[in-house]
Amino acid sequence: QVQLVESGGGLVETGGSLRLSCVASGRTFSRYVMAWFRQAPGKEREFVAAIRWSGGSTFYADSVKGRFTISRDSAKNTVYLEMNSLKTEDTAVYYCAADQSIVIFRTQGGYSYWGQGTQVTVSS
Repeated sequence: QVQLVESGGGLVETGGSLRLSCVASGRTFSRYVMAWFRQAPGKEREFVAAIRWSGGSTFYADSVKGRFTISRDSAKNTVYLEMNSLKTEDTAVYYCAADQSIVIFRTQGGYSYWGQGTQVTVSS
């Protein structure tokens, strides 16, 4: 049973930084793609970033490219999302997702496993 547990959300001012963590357990994740999605009130869940566990290739939504960095620590089975230069429009619940896949999906339907989410609020 795959389990994903996010942490690190909170309240930050515009221009600030946060680092989200997602601890993964229950499987060997070497063949997995790990991703971060976010969902703002009244909006659909949207892709933020993804990383192939093996090799570490990364992919980003245009809206966060250059500001956010996804990474993983294999020893800790943890995926991180470093968020810098935060904007009010980054306010959302951020979800960690995982799936055993070669393809990088940018839609939520491509992921079988989800965490419970962590709230990020950016104030102006």
